Amino acid sequence: MNSKILIIEDVKEMSDLISLYLKKEGMDTMQCESAEDALALLESYSPDLVVLDLNLPGIDGFEFLKQFRSHFSVPVIIVSARDADEDIISGLGGGADEFITKPFSPKVLVARIKAIMRRSQEAAVPAGSTFSFGEYLLDYNSFTLKRIVPGAPRPERVPLSTKEYEVLVCLIEHIETPMSPEQIYAEVWKTEFGDLSAVAVYVQRLRKKIEKDPSKPQYLKTVFGMGYCFSLKS
Repeated sequence: MNSKILIIEDVKEMSDLISLYLKKEGMDTMQCESAEDALALLESYSPDLVVLDLNLPGIDGFEFLKQFRSHFSVPVIIVSARDADEDIISGLGGGADEFITKPFSPKVLVARIKAIMRRSQEAAVPAGSTFSFGEYLLDYNSFTLKRIVPGAPRPERVPLSTKEYEVLVCLIEHIETPMSPEQIYAEVWKTEFGDLSAVAVYVQRLRKKIEKDPSKPQYLKTVFGMGYCFSLKS
């Protein structure tokens, strides 16, 4: 089945260009010129990845990302002319998996999309199909994190981006073992070269979602001078 890519870009020429290159790679595309149109479309269209501009008419890309992440965990790539550190940090911190600044090469964008889709499809499933900690249940088969709510008929899904899920799985696979940002980056991003600060961004995002007090983490601990460690020890 072809990957379905949702393109949210108000400049038609740019949207058409991205769509053209993706279709050449056998991907299906859907184009929206506003976040409002995209949110309405999601009721009937389930994309495998979203390409998102930030400067949109009506609600901007940041607000779309916030609403999208409350329900969906598929990858999001921000493609924007806004290149300030604050925008990049806000984008990644809000749930984006990658941030590409304009102008950009369509071929590079397609390569990034293919790499993200490949990593998602090739994500290794550990020996056990689930892993539980506290009130949470990590389901490796469905690539989801669920929270068990007392009295509720079924677990509540915790929305995670692809990178959040991969960072969490990486740390769990090395449970009780401190990992440096370099090690985490190499395992999750499949490269030794990149912005290592992204690791801290994703760890902080995960803490906000699974820790009762993110400033005093119970599971995702910082080991001074060594990095991060997933721990079940009190």
